[in-house]
Amino acid sequence: MRVGLSVLIALAGLLSPFAVDVATQTPGQPTQVAAQQPFEEWLGALIKEAGERGYGQDLIDQALIGLEPLPRVVASDRSQAELTITFERYYNNLVTPVLVSRGRTRAHEDRELLDRVQSTFGVQRRVVLAIWGIESRFGGNIGRTPVFRALATLAWEPRRADFFRRQLFDALTMVARGHIDVETMTGSWAGAMGQPQFMPSSYLAYAVDFDNDGRRDIWRSTPDVLASIANYLKANGWDGERTWGREATVPPPARTRIRESVPARASGCYAMRDMTERRALEEWQNFGVRRVDGGPLPEVDVEAGLVQTGNRFFLVYPNYDVILRYNCAHHYALSVGLFAELLD
Repeated sequence: MRVGLSVLIALAGLLSPFAVDVATQTPGQPTQVAAQQPFEEWLGALIKEAGERGYGQDLIDQALIGLEPLPRVVASDRSQAELTITFERYYNNLVTPVLVSRGRTRAHEDRELLDRVQSTFGVQRRVVLAIWGIESRFGGNIGRTPVFRALATLAWEPRRADFFRRQLFDALTMVARGHIDVETMTGSWAGAMGQPQFMPSSYLAYAVDFDNDGRRDIWRSTPDVLASIANYLKANGWDGERTWGREATVPPPARTRIRESVPARASGCYAMRDMTERRALEEWQNFGVRRVDGGPLPEVDVEAGLVQTGNRFFLVYPNYDVILRYNCAHHYALSVGLFAELLD
């Protein structure tokens, strides 16, 4: 069943990795229903703190005075697609034939730029392309929600208030440094911005001026967008000599042996804990795990964890963790990996 554009937006990059942090939420866990403090009181305290932190009064007036919460932002935060639908539905609604066609076209049109990005940052072009396509449909949808209003709503709502409060101050820093102005600072419902859907903290840490025009423009500059995505992945440990992982076949006897012998990971975000510890490919081979076509696993010196979603299994390498740091949800990371393979 096809879904409407608004649902596709939620399924895609506008459920930004940096914004949503589904990693911290276990499916089905209860959430707090309402903020404890009236918004007006909360906002007054925030404005006072902004002044104490040294932000100018003109900036405070433009960005914070008169803000009102957005109820739809809280609703979206509590019904994220990565946690509420099957992987098959998520992937098929997101990685459509149209998106694949656009990705292949961009791979051809931007080949020289993508080659420079890959050479500079050591991240395969297909992975950068896949994230760009999933996050904003190659720049076609970057969101129209006022960022300060979205961040204020989520910083007031108690479930992840500390995270979004920090993002709110980072957004003020972005404007104070002249990266963007308040009026044009729009993005997803969760405050993620531009074609890579960066949160303010990620913009400050990873955005790149790759076209050398003096601005780190993740809204309109394709060179800056692609380099910023690659820089984020590189900074978080991407190994350009490896891929993300592979789909695998795990027969029932192998599943039993694995359950008895390989524990779940004990640390990391929810998705990282919802997979096995890493083992050498040779060990997975000995358990009975095979390639999807039934052939033996490659004889490569790399460790992999096992991820199951529905009836599908994936052996995922250390680079997969880097994708999870972009958005810590298996639906998202697997979609990036599988989409990237279609863009070679």
